[in-house]
Amino acid sequence: MIYPTILCGGSGTRLWPLSRKSYPKQFVPLVGEETLFQASASRLVGEGYAAPIVLTNADFRFIVTEQLAGAGLDPFAVIIEPEARNTAPAILAAALFVRERDPAGILLVSPSDHVIPDAAAFRAAVGRGLAAVAEGRIVTFGIAPTRAETGYGYLELAGQPPADGEPVALTRFVEKPDAAKAAAMLAAGNYLWNAGIFLFSAADMVAAFEAHAPDVFAAVRAAVAEAKADLGFLRLAPAPFAAARDISIDYAIMERASNLAVVPYHGAWSDLGGWDAVWSETAQDAAGVARSGAVTAIDCRASLLRSESDGVELVGIGLDNVMAIAMNDAVLVADMSRAQDVKLAVEALRAKGAGQATQLPKDHRPWGWFESLAVGDRFQVKRIHVHPGASLSLQSHHHRSEHWIVVQGTARVTIDGEVRLLTENQSVYIPLGAVHRMENPGKVPMVLVEVQTGSYLGEDDIIRYDDIYARGQGAKG
Repeated sequence: MIYPTILCGGSGTRLWPLSRKSYPKQFVPLVGEETLFQASASRLVGEGYAAPIVLTNADFRFIVTEQLAGAGLDPFAVIIEPEARNTAPAILAAALFVRERDPAGILLVSPSDHVIPDAAAFRAAVGRGLAAVAEGRIVTFGIAPTRAETGYGYLELAGQPPADGEPVALTRFVEKPDAAKAAAMLAAGNYLWNAGIFLFSAADMVAAFEAHAPDVFAAVRAAVAEAKADLGFLRLAPAPFAAARDISIDYAIMERASNLAVVPYHGAWSDLGGWDAVWSETAQDAAGVARSGAVTAIDCRASLLRSESDGVELVGIGLDNVMAIAMNDAVLVADMSRAQDVKLAVEALRAKGAGQATQLPKDHRPWGWFESLAVGDRFQVKRIHVHPGASLSLQSHHHRSEHWIVVQGTARVTIDGEVRLLTENQSVYIPLGAVHRMENPGKVPMVLVEVQTGSYLGEDDIIRYDDIYARGQGAKG
């Protein structure tokens, strides 16, 4: 049985302002109707495949389950990493988890944010790697390069990759090259892009860590052994996991192990590592202009124009090789050749304390989401969207009162023990200090407008008395 294992904790700063730490690119429908995460999970479905295992952090756990449900999938497990320790500890945790439940289990480890349009061809490539796994090899997948790319690492093969895509021996890993070296490797023909996708038996990967990274093995083994179940998630033990070395799987294992094989993949692939990659994957007009959202392009060529807000009309005039991405709180305009430098903008914004560096205006929570519509001195107006059957926590506030107006659906509201139903155009006042809760008892989303007034309106002004999502103090809802 193959256990698809999806790594889902990255922040994707090179796709700012759409991708941010609070809601990174894997959860966004950048290409097509599905999000990248949903497409990654849906790709790994079929005979011989178990339900997916997802490794993520606590902030994304409910987003993961919500998006899997939206794709019609139930996870085999959602494993929560207490903190980011890179790919090696995460992959080892998954291998230990699978080995305990299926000693013969095989893991297919994949990032959550890649674009592979031909799912059947990719699964066929996975099938070609199974014979090598049966021989005790750790398989990595190499993408046939189409250009002298400097943004990817490479795999050097002993000879030319076979056209039939059968596994071949790996000579070495090559770090991201400069332009001249990338051109030379493309001309040589025996180099593939490193996709960061791996296929191996759980037992072989555990043995590799015991041999090549025993310190990581000891820490992660303890984190898995002491893991706790929590609302259907599996939380790795924080203290031992924090002791694991922050190291990638390439450095910890792949550059040290001798039992490696490469499956060449000749189909389309992209890691969407920048807006230039999004432009390449998006339909373009005759002038090479890719549009998304409320966009008008006049005399533009070879450019990407995206409006990510219904209320923002993006107009480009005379643009050439430009990427322009507009949101309601931030706008990026840059030459397409500087796509890899977008992360510098995030660093600059973070240094000046701008919230746009990491936070989206729309804040996703287990029960739905909210966004600020207006903020002023001693007041804030929000739109709150609650999923059918969902409930915010029973809570109170020290510093603010709230006024709720239902604009869609039905709200069940509790205030100091009194329960009432509100329908569209009805409202209720929650005095400062009142113990209150809102729920959506219906089968359609419930939307309300919340007006907050008070001396302090921060999201950490909350006393939580009961929460079906088992969160601690300080988070909205």
